[in-house]
Amino acid sequence: MPTVKPKSKAASKTASKTSSKTSGGQASDNMRNDNVSPAKKMEELYSLVEGIDIAMLTNRNFDGTLVSRPMSTQEKRPRVDFWFVTSTETHKVDEIQAQPEVNLAYYNGKSREWVSVSGTARLVSDRDLIRTLYKSDWKAWFGDEGGDRNGGPNDPRLVLIEVEAHEVVYLKSNQPRAVQLFKVAKAMITGEPPKIGEIRRVGNKELETRR
Repeated sequence: MPTVKPKSKAASKTASKTSSKTSGGQASDNMRNDNVSPAKKMEELYSLVEGIDIAMLTNRNFDGTLVSRPMSTQEKRPRVDFWFVTSTETHKVDEIQAQPEVNLAYYNGKSREWVSVSGTARLVSDRDLIRTLYKSDWKAWFGDEGGDRNGGPNDPRLVLIEVEAHEVVYLKSNQPRAVQLFKVAKAMITGEPPKIGEIRRVGNKELETRR
């Protein structure tokens, strides 16, 4: 039986330090802080998403590959549901019907804060709800083909995508941008990942209490 030599202390330290970093140059586990009440997490989550209009909606294509599309969030509800609008004639509608598991990614370039939502999407064609959520700028994205297909609230092409969250992970930062930039610059010299915020997780059980 072959013998495996134990790593030296120096090698182990280097490996540990390397594995604690993410591709963005930030630490992962040592930035995580879940010692926050569920109510506080929900407050922070809503605050973060309210400040970011566009989410990248990722789902699986028919060949199994992942595809992402920018989507404007229409409304965040107390039940941790996210609403989007699209056309019944788009590929994403068929893809979501076939495989409803999706991810939503939000990123704030100024604060470097981000939100990742794992959930299940479903299509909602409730006309009353569509009229309630309708915004005048939708018209620009659907175009006017005449008749009811004019991009208005009664356009039969309009369909809502509701994403019910199962797990949310987000980065919350309370540091001014100048401080963040300083820490990033310092990290480039010291080799130590900058701590620009705290990563928090909202699990399915916590989310269910809001439903």
